[in-house]
Formats: sequence, structure tokens, C-alpha cells
Amino acid sequence: MHEDKVFSVRMRAAKNGAHEQGGKHISGGEMLSTYQDMKHAVHTLLEKALNHSKGNPDFMQIQFEAIDEPIEQIEPLLVQTNEVGSVERGQIVAKGLLEQAGVPSSVIEKAYAQIPEYSGNRGAVLFDICTGERIDNRGAKGVRVSRMDWKQANFEAWAKSQQMNANLRVKEALVLATKVSQHPATVAELCWSDDPDYITGYVASKELGYQRITKLKEYGDENGCRIFFVDGLTDVSTYIHYLEKQPIFVHWGETDDTRIN
Repeated sequence: MHEDKVFSVRMRAAKNGAHEQGGKHISGGEMLSTYQDMKHAVHTLLEKALNHSKGNPDFMQIQFEAIDEPIEQIEPLLVQTNEVGSVERGQIVAKGLLEQAGVPSSVIEKAYAQIPEYSGNRGAVLFDICTGERIDNRGAKGVRVSRMDWKQANFEAWAKSQQMNANLRVKEALVLATKVSQHPATVAELCWSDDPDYITGYVASKELGYQRITKLKEYGDENGCRIFFVDGLTDVSTYIHYLEKQPIFVHWGETDDTRIN
């Protein structure tokens, strides 16, 4: 019955109650899985939430749902690392890359001025480069990009070719950035983690690729940031639907390999 089905498996975890009750977001994650591999997917996400530097959650939700839509296969963004010696320099590099991607400098400054308001968001903020305004109307919830994955063997082959460590953090971030940048309305993404032990962030776009910046915040800082700068959106709900519902596999190489098994 379930042999050929692909499932989206999602996890969210919080401390001091559920997110809806004001709980502090601890961790989130997503995998695509066959029915047979469901236990492995659930275990992987469970381990991620229970071993997070932001603390031990007292609320966790893991759910899965069948995917009926065709799964799109896309190539990972090209990756480049920008080594910087300070947060100040890192943020200068980030702003320069955003401008290079097509975000006006005035909009960049306006978005940066509002970042403290977004630091507690669980999802991304959508920022229109024409109006310089937030347009998702999601409040602290933000927009969560979902239904995406990268088969582990193919990811490890890619990482080896790039002489990079094949860790889960790189995989998840690059999958998300690749999916977001694939949409024609996306101009660029700006992101750094709310993990206090991880200070590397990135700017990504289809043209610039995935531009890692080694220092975008200080160690111990639990404030994160994820902003999608968009242009040409006539229907925000359709864009959000793509981010949340369109299933994609990132795949490196020539072969068609959208199947999981």
C-alpha cells in the first residue's frame, strides 16, 4: 500500500510549552522518507531536537504526511566560503553580496533595521525589494520552507567533491537555500542560525550561489535571521505555497534520481 509513497516528516521542538503558547523555539527539521524508512527519519529528527545547544525541549511534535505531487529534482547551488575576521566585516560582506544579487542598498538597510524584531521568528520573513516592506503577514511564525531533502549518499559524494565535511547542518541549509533560490521571484536570501554555538551564515541567490560567511554573529548569541528578498510577486500566497508545499530533491550529477529507495 505505502511502498511507492514518499512522506514528508517534520519536527519542531520548544521549551516552556508549545510554540503557540509562547514556548522558546529549540529546533526544527524535515526529511523526505519512504514508509519503510520512517523509523530512521523519526529517530534522526528526534536526536536532533534532544541534542541541541539551545537547551532541552519540553514540547516536541513529529508528524508525517504523504506527498502526492510530483517531486522536482534540482541541482545544488554552487558554494563559496568568505573568510572574515569579525562580525562587522562579515555583515559588510553580506550587505555587499545582497546588493550584488539585486537588492537595493536602501532596502538592505531597512531590512537590517528590522532584524531585531524578527530574531525570535520560527520561519522566514518575506521582504519586498520594491516597497521595502515585509509582506508575509505571518508575525512570529514566519514562513517555514518544507518538503525538501537530499539523499545522503548523493550528498556525501557532493561534499567529497567540494572537500567539505558531510554534516547535517550544511546539508539542511544548502537544501533550503537551493529550493528558495529556485523560485523566479526570489532575489536573495540572508540567513544566520539561532544556534548560539554556530556563527557562520550565508547569502544565497541563483546567480551568486550559496555564499558562506564565516562570522555573522558572536558566539553565545541566540538571535537568528532568515529573510527572503523577493521581487515581482503578484500573489504572495502562491509563493508561500511553493515554499511550504512543492516537494523537491536536491541532486548532484546528471542522473534522474527522485526516488528515495
